Amino acid sequence: MKFLRNLLATLLGLCIFFGLLFIGFMAIITVAGSSEKVIVKNNSVLELDLSTVQYDYGGKFSYKDFNFNDESKDGVSDVLMAIEQAKGDDRIKGISILNNVSSLGFVQRREIREKLQDFKSSGKFVVSYANALSQGEYYLSSVADTVYVNPVGAVDFRGLSTEILYLKGLQDQTGVHMEVIRHGKYKSAVEPYLEKQMSEANREQITVFLNSIWSTLVADISKSRNIEVDSLNDIATNLAARTPERALAVKLIDKVAYEDEYHAGIKKALDLAQDKDYNKIDVLEYIKADSPMRKASTDQIAVIYAQGQILSGEGNVNYIGEGSINRALKKARKNDKIKAIVLRVNSPGGSALTSELIWREIELTKKVKPVIVSMGDLAASGGYYISCGADHIFADPATITGSIGVFGMLPNFSTLATKYGVNAEQVKTHQNAASYSPFRKVDESFKSEITESIEFIYETFVNRVATGRGMTFEKVDEIAQGRVWTGVDALEKGLVDELGGLNDAIAYAAKKVEIEEYKVVNYPEYELKINDLLRNYLGASIMQTQDELLKEKIGQENFEMMERLNYFSSLKGAQAIMPFEIKIQ
Repeated sequence: MKFLRNLLATLLGLCIFFGLLFIGFMAIITVAGSSEKVIVKNNSVLELDLSTVQYDYGGKFSYKDFNFNDESKDGVSDVLMAIEQAKGDDRIKGISILNNVSSLGFVQRREIREKLQDFKSSGKFVVSYANALSQGEYYLSSVADTVYVNPVGAVDFRGLSTEILYLKGLQDQTGVHMEVIRHGKYKSAVEPYLEKQMSEANREQITVFLNSIWSTLVADISKSRNIEVDSLNDIATNLAARTPERALAVKLIDKVAYEDEYHAGIKKALDLAQDKDYNKIDVLEYIKADSPMRKASTDQIAVIYAQGQILSGEGNVNYIGEGSINRALKKARKNDKIKAIVLRVNSPGGSALTSELIWREIELTKKVKPVIVSMGDLAASGGYYISCGADHIFADPATITGSIGVFGMLPNFSTLATKYGVNAEQVKTHQNAASYSPFRKVDESFKSEITESIEFIYETFVNRVATGRGMTFEKVDEIAQGRVWTGVDALEKGLVDELGGLNDAIAYAAKKVEIEEYKVVNYPEYELKINDLLRNYLGASIMQTQDELLKEKIGQENFEMMERLNYFSSLKGAQAIMPFEIKIQ
């Protein structure tokens, strides 16, 4: 036994030693990498590869346990900055979108697309080539001067759709049920656990916002491609662009060609001999290069990114916590150089309590400096909760927002337990001491308690909106009920002030505080621990492999169903969250 203890102690010591050695090695690499200069050659082409870009904000990280900074530069904000910088950089002659495949939302693509359109106004070219174009990638590429597609490729242009998994039948078979208490007839985040098919209210709101988003997208394509909207709808309905030759015939693309012919076209545009290679630079590398276009300014505008589901705690690039967001708000309002704050919200919502904590910090900040909201793909439920009190709210026409409603949900195994002979007995000193047990049916006393809590939070939510938007409780309640709206509809309903993107919100903030020259600074900075560092560098690939193996074993559809069950089972407390998980295709 002593030998075993010594062996384990030795192994533990070795793990700690190599872990610290690894951290030191990573620190050296980071320092060495940050010292490398990115050189931009004359007559260069910026390559727009968005495959590693997922979030609006790539994030800044600091580790509390030791002095080590780890900064990520893979956000949409960096891409937008790079394109803006390239517009006035004489070394950059054009932009190439080459076989781009990304997981961006339509609003993220739309903001990049608008920045590319602005880039073209400088007289520089934008060209695109793809072996195959998904609908989202076609939308982005349609802004290009020339769109190429491989002769044996494909163009997907068919309209928008989304699919929701209904799991009540599975619950009936397994004996696992979700106890649900909600407010809002459109608050259908829990509908898949209550019904076997979609309600008319849910079908109505999905149909409305899908059509609204599609109208925005085809209007943009119509303008860039000079094709009537009605014609674009006919093309989608009849799948008239499903092959490259068909897409060429209906003018969705310009050339059916191979990649070498695409590069030959770029060389011609650069007045370069065909036997020479042209200079290329990746968009995310370019942003690290010294630019003659950057101007020093003492005045600043802070952009605070609130992206992902609203949970609790510190937060990270993929979820919102009150720790990092509220710390960023405090820093921004206490920094005399920062004159205004833009809160960029891209969230389906989540914890009602965390939403309230962030809302309060915004209220305190507004007393010192203006707070302007810019909505991304999603600013719904809790995402709208933290937005509603801002001085001015911008939404993209394709933003999904609103969803003013609350629900609570608890997993219940009483039917399953009874089926297998499990009986849960309770002993308590007071009538309500035992609270909730997943192995017993919910009694009316507990249901009444939770219902009261849900109603209180809903009333609070509606009051927050009414105060922030200058509306009556009754008016907000009328357009609430958990229903989602696009940015276009939200403007009409008074939930937002103006249609526009992040750049519009920043420009508005600058005008409000009467400054012309300013620097944009990004927040928040996430405080992590040593365990997070080890997980980031050692554990991410392992976890990804586990997920991939599981998908391979049970199939993509079963994996998604299992993830959905796990997701709702993990929710704690009242939730102000999107009425369903949206995956628009």
